[in-house]
Amino acid sequence: MPTYTPHTPDEIESMLEFIGLGSLGELFDVVPEALRLPHDLAMAPGIPEPDAVAHLRALASRNLECGPELVCFAGGGAYDREVPPVTTALASRSEFVTSYTPYQPEVAQGVLQALFEFQTMVARLAGLEISNASLYDGASALVEAVNLGVSASGRSEVWVSRGVHPSWREVLKTFARGTGHVIVEVDLDQGQTRWPDTGRPGVVVMAYPNHLGCLEDVGVARELADSTGAILVMAFDPIATSVLRSPGSWGADVAVGEGQALGMPLSFGGPYLGLFACRQEHVRRLPGRLVGESVDTDGRTAYVTTLRAREQDIRRQKATSNVCTNQTLMAVTAAIQLGWLGTSGIAEVAKRSALGASYCRDLLVGIDGVEPLTSAPTLMEFSLRLPIDASTLIDRLVDEGFLAGIPLDTEYTGTEYTGSDMRGLLVTVTEKRTRSEIDAFAAAFARALR
Repeated sequence: MPTYTPHTPDEIESMLEFIGLGSLGELFDVVPEALRLPHDLAMAPGIPEPDAVAHLRALASRNLECGPELVCFAGGGAYDREVPPVTTALASRSEFVTSYTPYQPEVAQGVLQALFEFQTMVARLAGLEISNASLYDGASALVEAVNLGVSASGRSEVWVSRGVHPSWREVLKTFARGTGHVIVEVDLDQGQTRWPDTGRPGVVVMAYPNHLGCLEDVGVARELADSTGAILVMAFDPIATSVLRSPGSWGADVAVGEGQALGMPLSFGGPYLGLFACRQEHVRRLPGRLVGESVDTDGRTAYVTTLRAREQDIRRQKATSNVCTNQTLMAVTAAIQLGWLGTSGIAEVAKRSALGASYCRDLLVGIDGVEPLTSAPTLMEFSLRLPIDASTLIDRLVDEGFLAGIPLDTEYTGTEYTGSDMRGLLVTVTEKRTRSEIDAFAAAFARALR
């Protein structure tokens, strides 16, 4: 069997000289030191492909999956929710599965209709007039919402609640370095945002529920936006909003969310789905693709991408957004899941999750040394203060067959702890968790703290 032959030192030197580098190390200077492997791979050079695949499979087998091996109580933006066989079967049909996201307005009518239905359902969940055909994920949707808000308000200062997912805020700050947006993070107090009394932001961003699982008074943020002329952006949970007031009913100008909970498995972090909806007045600033309903020359219903700003593809220096594509297959999957659940079904998912979370929270805070981290009301997620480091607890509970939650750093728990000691834990309960699983989790939780 042929094997891979490594380049000789002379060949490597010649290639480095060609690209103007003095050593192989210089080629990787852009990679942070902490991310570099300090030693060679534990594999013989040039091994046959079957041997390499077998080695990789052995490494992959060390991962523990939610469901077969671990009962999942972790969330924070990615949720272990039920994906019915009908969603998987329909979304995997060859009519939908493609390696390429089509850009042309004359793309297959079936795909366009599915995207149109997706937009309609997202707009209804958000309580707003317009939804696009999706973005890459929740974080990219937030970036695009802030871009829209800055363009609409004409002011680049953006107030962002620390209740917004920390990873989303990091992505936003990364983009802001290029756009010049001024990001001002606003602290939480007992799980609720304490907006400043002075200042004139162009965009106000909050989450409902927020990263700690808390429900905030969105009316305060709306009053702030009204008094300053700012655009209000709300990050929402598509499952939670089935039983809560929608962003639009709260007065949000733009609503963004992560759509993973709508039929997508955890999948080690993706591909996921960005939700984006806004008021009709902002439709010309809408990022990405928008599918509209029309009629063809014979009077039959037809679907077509519409209101696409030409600048997004060609005259990019004048574009409000350069996002030209979307997560088509994930959006179709979400449309199938939402169509299967219906209005009452998605509300039932939220109610079952909320009841389970309330029951689980009562059990856990009854354990010696465990306290609620916040006093604000919660729905499907809640935060705890622990007597030991959260990562230590999580490691112990893995041995018991549970994925206990997500550690919360000192941004949320305060500065009384030092180093890597994180005493906050975010716990999530979805509709998949049974009473017996919750009881077993609470018992294992108590044992792990001893």
